[in-house]
Amino acid sequence: MDEKTKKALMDIVGEENFTDSLIDLVSYSYDASEHSHRPSCAVWAETPEQVSGILKLADTERIPVIPRGAGTGLSGMSVPIEGGIVLDLNHMNKILKISIEDRLAVVQPGVVYDDLERALVPHGFFFPPDPASGKVCTLGGNVATNAGGLKGAKYGTTRDYVLGLQVVLTDGRIMRTGSKTMKSVSGYDMTKLLVGSEGTLGVITEITLKISPKPTATSTALATFGNLEDAGRALSETMYSGIIPSALEILGRKTILAINQNTDLNLPEVDAIILVETDGYTREETDYQMNKVIEVFKKNNADDIKQAKAREEAEKLWTARKSAYAVLARIKTHFVLEDITVPMSRIAEMLKGVEAIAERHNIQIATYGHAGDGNLHPQILYDGYDPEQVKSMEAATAELFKLSIDLGGTLTGEHGIGLSKASFMTLEHDPVAMDMMRSIKKTFDPNNILNPAKMGLEE
Repeated sequence: MDEKTKKALMDIVGEENFTDSLIDLVSYSYDASEHSHRPSCAVWAETPEQVSGILKLADTERIPVIPRGAGTGLSGMSVPIEGGIVLDLNHMNKILKISIEDRLAVVQPGVVYDDLERALVPHGFFFPPDPASGKVCTLGGNVATNAGGLKGAKYGTTRDYVLGLQVVLTDGRIMRTGSKTMKSVSGYDMTKLLVGSEGTLGVITEITLKISPKPTATSTALATFGNLEDAGRALSETMYSGIIPSALEILGRKTILAINQNTDLNLPEVDAIILVETDGYTREETDYQMNKVIEVFKKNNADDIKQAKAREEAEKLWTARKSAYAVLARIKTHFVLEDITVPMSRIAEMLKGVEAIAERHNIQIATYGHAGDGNLHPQILYDGYDPEQVKSMEAATAELFKLSIDLGGTLTGEHGIGLSKASFMTLEHDPVAMDMMRSIKKTFDPNNILNPAKMGLEE
């Protein structure tokens, strides 16, 4: 990057909010995926007007701009694969408004998920999507990736709660979408288009979110299954039983074995463990729901069912599920965490398919995930310094995606496409759909400066 452009950026954000030092560029070269590439520089924006100035300059000079939150993404979305400017939005971290009367919160993109949750507690409200990285991830990143979480089966994903946005376009114009109402059909739904667009269409600088009253009671239970088909039927029947659990999670056999080998949890070594939570506003309500779920589990040959009688017991039951990612991440030098999603009725087939793929390629794949919406997380463990294991990982990944699509599923339920899945987009989307997506990208970003090379949008 030439000195003239550097000076222009400093004029926009101030010298203190610009960096091209090596240590910073290395920090901005990666996210939580296996991808990395250094940017030319990074800037911290503090106002929409600064974002506007940065984009106008970058568009004129044809410099890539990569919006960035906390860098917790698992698909390479915030990796500056073509260099350019990393636009760090963490300084825009104010909760601008909480209106309980209107059931909404207005926030800047750098607000951390957990900080909003804490601000809502005194009002008895919450923001339902709950990504696993909630302690550090930013709401701007949640919107850009349409993040989900443990409670997706009942409460949906981020897209279901975004009422409106302020977005800066590549030519510097500042656009508002949506409204502060619970419903609106005024014009094209630009808000929903931008949610999940992974920073390829505009830079989000303000978010209006729908918030909900927080349930005051929960019930938790854990069931073990010695047969995958039984577990699959139990999951599917639960979701059409008239009860929608607030969480319905699954651990596969390989995940259970790995947890037992690396912790003292001593889980039953079965084909599947299902963890279920129901919630509501009275104990009677949540217990009624839980009893219905337990009936379904028993009908489908659950080996054992443990129901928590107190909060401490519930937390103990959750320990295994919440430890899965971290335990598995320590087993090998590298891992890839996918989030393929299939129809509820095909979960057992997907789990068995994952095992077959792992055996075929002689590689370790441990699966867990949000079974209540069909969203599974096969975690592929491999030695990244061994070329043969890298080849096996790549082949296994491709087969996982193909199997998911063959079963009527999708490449990603919540982690996004980014770089990791860009080359597989045509597996899921036909040529007409890809052409329309590329046309939308060109309309918003004719010079392709915003997060280039992501989502398979380039010919």
